[in-house]
Amino acid sequence: MKVIICGAGQVGWQIARHLSGEKNDVTVVDNNPELVRRATDTLDVQGISGFASYPDILERAGAEDADMIIAATHSDEVNMVTCQVAHSVFAIQRKIARLRSQSYLDAIYSDLYRRDHLPIDVVISPEKEVAEAALQRLAAPAAFDTESFLEGKAQLLGITIEEDCPVINTPLRQLTDLFSTLKAIVVGIRREGALFVPMAGDQLFPEDEVYLFVDTKDMTRTLEIFGKTQSKQERIVIIGGGNVGLGVARALEARTERVRVKMVELDRDIAEHAADNLERTIVLHGDGLSSGILEEAGIENADAVLAVTDDDKTNLLASVRSKEIGNPMAICLINDPTLVPLMGPLSIDAYINPRATTVSSILQHIRHGRVRGVYSIGDAEAEVIEAQVLGTSPISGQRIKDIDFPEGTIVGGIMQNGEMQKPKGDTRINEGDVIALFCLSEDVSEVERLLQVTIDFF
Repeated sequence: MKVIICGAGQVGWQIARHLSGEKNDVTVVDNNPELVRRATDTLDVQGISGFASYPDILERAGAEDADMIIAATHSDEVNMVTCQVAHSVFAIQRKIARLRSQSYLDAIYSDLYRRDHLPIDVVISPEKEVAEAALQRLAAPAAFDTESFLEGKAQLLGITIEEDCPVINTPLRQLTDLFSTLKAIVVGIRREGALFVPMAGDQLFPEDEVYLFVDTKDMTRTLEIFGKTQSKQERIVIIGGGNVGLGVARALEARTERVRVKMVELDRDIAEHAADNLERTIVLHGDGLSSGILEEAGIENADAVLAVTDDDKTNLLASVRSKEIGNPMAICLINDPTLVPLMGPLSIDAYINPRATTVSSILQHIRHGRVRGVYSIGDAEAEVIEAQVLGTSPISGQRIKDIDFPEGTIVGGIMQNGEMQKPKGDTRINEGDVIALFCLSEDVSEVERLLQVTIDFF
């Protein structure tokens, strides 16, 4: 597949990394020569320096025979014009654009722009994706990472193993015997910075970051077994009233159960806009780093604080200050992946990486075929791929123990006849089943071959 990626920032670079690693023909376009050079020096891609919306630049990038274009620059307008040029001049079949402005999104989702007038096949909204990720973190406060799969019947949970965890130094094989009715499986372990898929004889140790694939109905019990407790999130403080904070507050207001939400925003205009667009949320104009304004927001009595401003350092410091005042749960929005290792030392409970959520969303649409979901783990170290099994797939009709999965791949869960099943060696995978696989990045191509994933451009 020949793909043009417009924008060589973190999102564009990560997408290029995924696709070039899977032997696709990838060309990266950016008007910043340094970003283009970084991509060509570190990845097996071609690079073009110039404005992505210019027809001559796209022509140099090979648009005449490209299968797909992904417009992920920092400018909504450039992304939209790029897709228009790709459609009108080069007839590129599939066009994906990242759009941030709520005004554009409202117009597009209300069908004001139709495909003939603004030919974008898939619109990715980072703020919308991040708001949904924040809500999932709030739903599982004991986890540093979480994502829903199999129509909400299963959850991927990332948890840190503490010294008092009841199951440390216990082989995973023994856990299966001890909790035979528990629909949960350890699919990945990050130890001393390295992520791997565990074997049955591996044990868990303090400070391990463990990824679990769990039946949603067993989530609370699973967390308790691993030494985590779940608490209801009834009082939330949101620091940052931009699109992300506003989206989270709206979603919390829409819940049937009552959630008390207070928002802190430094910019008066943004605070007034948020107050005008929210019904029950109390919006405070002030600095989220100020102890006084945090105390006024009731941070000590809140169940969680969500720091989602557009500045990483503000989010980090606001989370630390909230914890210092007495808040039990801090969730932080972090754009810079190099800051993630600070989460532990700063006692921040969970983080949201907007680039990772955007990359996951784009990957899901790239692998369109029978792929129903893709979630990127960490710094593109692994993926969870959810796909429907085709009758022509090599795994169809096979027992799991007879399938030659790559070493870095494990079946997390299977949905058969509408029910989540815990995978076992004797479990037979049938045509039409929906399967969720945790696989290290280097194994994605082989997994797609086993699933016989195809790209659907229409």
